Amino acid sequence: MRRFRVNVNGNEYDITVEELDASAAKSAPKAAPKSAPKAAPAGGEAVNSPMPGTILKVNVNNGDSVKKGQVLMILEAMKMENEIMCPCDGKVTVNVANGATVESGSLLCTIA
Repeated sequence: MRRFRVNVNGNEYDITVEELDASAAKSAPKAAPKSAPKAAPAGGEAVNSPMPGTILKVNVNNGDSVKKGQVLMILEAMKMENEIMCPCDGKVTVNVANGATVESGSLLCTIA
């Protein structure tokens, strides 16, 4: 065991860390790799989820014309409602529905 003092945003914390030998480190469980976010079709701009959460409301339908800055949908994350804004003008293709749970980087919609 090794002890360290860590300063985070002006707050000091004393922590203890267990040092593993090489054989123990190799047998430690590894996290599963994350899947890559879905790519937008050629010529379209992908709108991906900035964080994991739940889609509370989708404000647009497939084929709707949208303008830059328009609110496309509401994403609830950590009990906060986050507006997902349109990055450019175009026609939207929606990839999620109300109530869908999304991961960070998930494709929400495409603007073409």
